[in-house]
Formats: sequence, C-alpha cells, structure tokens
Amino acid sequence: MKKFFLALALFLITLSSSLRAAEELSIEKQLIGIVGATSGIVKTETRELKPGDKIYLNETIYAGVDSGTQILLLDQSTFTIGEDSEVVMDTFVYDPDTNDGKIVASVKQGSLKVISGLISKNNPDNLTVEVPEGTLGSRGTEFQTIVTRGKTDTLLIGPGKNNTLGMRAGAVLVGNNLGQTLLDNPYSMTSMVKGKAPGQAKKITKNQLKKFNKKMKALRMAKLSPEDTRAERKELKQALKKELKALGLEKEEIKTVIKENIKKDKEKKVAIKKERAEKKKAKAEKKKDKKKKVAKNKKGKKKKAVKKKNAKKKKAVKKKSSSKKKKAVKKKSSSKKKKAVKKKSPSKKKKAVKKKKVVKKKKVVKKKKIAKKKKIVKKKKAAKKKKAKNKRKKKK
Repeated sequence: MKKFFLALALFLITLSSSLRAAEELSIEKQLIGIVGATSGIVKTETRELKPGDKIYLNETIYAGVDSGTQILLLDQSTFTIGEDSEVVMDTFVYDPDTNDGKIVASVKQGSLKVISGLISKNNPDNLTVEVPEGTLGSRGTEFQTIVTRGKTDTLLIGPGKNNTLGMRAGAVLVGNNLGQTLLDNPYSMTSMVKGKAPGQAKKITKNQLKKFNKKMKALRMAKLSPEDTRAERKELKQALKKELKALGLEKEEIKTVIKENIKKDKEKKVAIKKERAEKKKAKAEKKKDKKKKVAKNKKGKKKKAVKKKNAKKKKAVKKKSSSKKKKAVKKKSSSKKKKAVKKKSPSKKKKAVKKKKVVKKKKVVKKKKIAKKKKIVKKKKAAKKKKAKNKRKKKK
C-alpha cells in the first residue's frame, strides 16, 4: 500500500507543469507537496496529517515518538521525517518548465532523510538543509541527518562516485563559518558541534548505522494491516484521483502517468536488485577465494611442518650416528693408548730397575774404594806415629 501511495503521489509531482491551482494560491498557502505516508502522530500547528494531505510553505511538521511521515515535493524530492522530529519547509521555488528552483528546509530537532529531485538534478547546490550547527548542501543524492542537543550527525547514503546505476555522482557539503567537509563516498558520515568546524569524513560503523535506521523505524513498520479492506484502498485511490482531476488532469493522462511511474519504479528496483545480486556474488566469490587461500596456506604450512619434522629427524639421526662414530673412535683411540701405555710401561720399568741396580753397584764400588783409601790413610798415619815414637825413644 505504501508503494502504491508513493507511485500515485509521484503522478501529481511529474505533472506539476499543469498545476494552475498552485498559481492561484496565496504566498501564505503555497502548495509545495503531498503527504505520501504516515505512521503514528504527525501534525502541523493546525492539523493532524494523513496520507494524501497537502503540504504548504512555512508549515512546521511535528512527528511524535514512534511516528514518522514521508512528504513528496512538487519537484519529485522526497523528505522522510523520523520520530520525535520538527521540520520546517522555509523556501520552495520551482519552475516546472525549466526545473529550476530552490529548496530550503530547517531541522530543529530529530531526523530527516532527503532524496533529491529535479531541482537538485538541474542545480545541485539549490537544495539546502539548515541545522542548528550549520548547513547541509545536497548535490543530487540521498542523505540523512540527526539533530540532537548541540550536535548534528550527517550520513551520505548514495549514490556515490562509482555507482553502477549510471546515476549522477552525489555528495553532501556539510559546513559552517568555521569550515567544511564534503561527503562523497556512500555510507560516510561526519559530526558537527556548536562552535567547531565539521569533523572529518569517516566510514559509518554498524552501531552508528543502527542509530540512523532507528529514527526511521516507525515509518518502515507502517504497513496496512490485513484488516484493511479493498474498499478502504479504493477510497484512498479515488481521493488522490479527485485531487488530480481538480488540477485539470483527465483520466487517460492519469492512467498513462501511473503506468509510466510504475514502470520507472520497477526499472529502478530491478537495477537495484541486480546491483545487490552482483555485490552478493562478488562477496561470495571473495569469501570462496579467501577460503581457498586459507586452505592453500594450511596445506603449505602442513607441508612445511612435515619438511621441518623430516629435517629434524635427519639431523637427529646424523647427530646420533656422528656421536656414535665419535664415541667409537674415542674408545678405539683410548684403548690403543692404554695398550701402548701398558706396553711401554713394563719396558720402562725394567730399564729403570736396571739403571737403579747399576747406580747402586757404582755407589757400592765407590764406597768400597773410599773405605779402602781411608784405611790406607789411617795405616799410613799410624805408621808415621810409630816412627815418631821410635825416634823419640832412641834420642832419650
């Protein structure tokens, strides 16, 4: 049902060139768009909004807790307002013949998602969103911003520079008096705080993306329940057709516009599905390649481990064999030395004994000689003494 609403609302937008009623409206009641879908409590200062209601310039739109709305502007721009939000459409100038114009919206609090339309395609810098900390300039793209106390977070959704749908590369220029940051890669974001320049562009994390999606949760969950009858759906359809007729459009024109918009919507969806399928295939192939690489690495590691083990075993065997050989050589050499020593030792001992005997004999001979000499000397001395005694006796 929501898709049907969007399609019907787009008919009104694409045929805005024939909107004569818009010219008759005063400046205070200038028609700028239509409500495509609502969830929960969404209102202005004077009324509660429902699907199919008209939106006028300078109206403040309030979305309560667990509420949200989607507004389709005359230039085919889409403004999705999240829960607990306050948004004002300050400026809307649009020439349907040339698609020239200007859009300025201000977000006081909450969240706003913008999909730019014909004005932004023709003049990329002519769609601006004002926030308390600065401004957001849309350059033909889809983006979302969240305004909290003293801080604004802005996310570029797409398309980026290298989109596969052939769409114009989009970007969001986030800035204030202190500096500027350009978001030109899908799912990049920046934060802006009062009194400071915007932070550098960085890739959004999963938790941050959950925060952005949560703000739009109420509207995504808004679906017709099974209790809604076909009659109610027909009534909504007829109400939109009456509005289109009041603007001077005939049945045939309405049908052709509906068919064309449905075809365009289908083509876009098919293209998006193809892109997603290609991305999934690419991811699956990458995973397979990674798995193969991992398997190859594991095999290579196992082979290396086996080679190392074999090399270690060989080294161990070599060490054992070499140590055994060394031990054997040592044993042989030591046994040979011992034998040689044993052989040498008895011969040496014999020689030493012989030498000792000879020395002893020589000493004995010397002693004998000395003793003989001493005896001879003693005998000589005794003889001399006797002679001297005899001489003395004769003299007397």
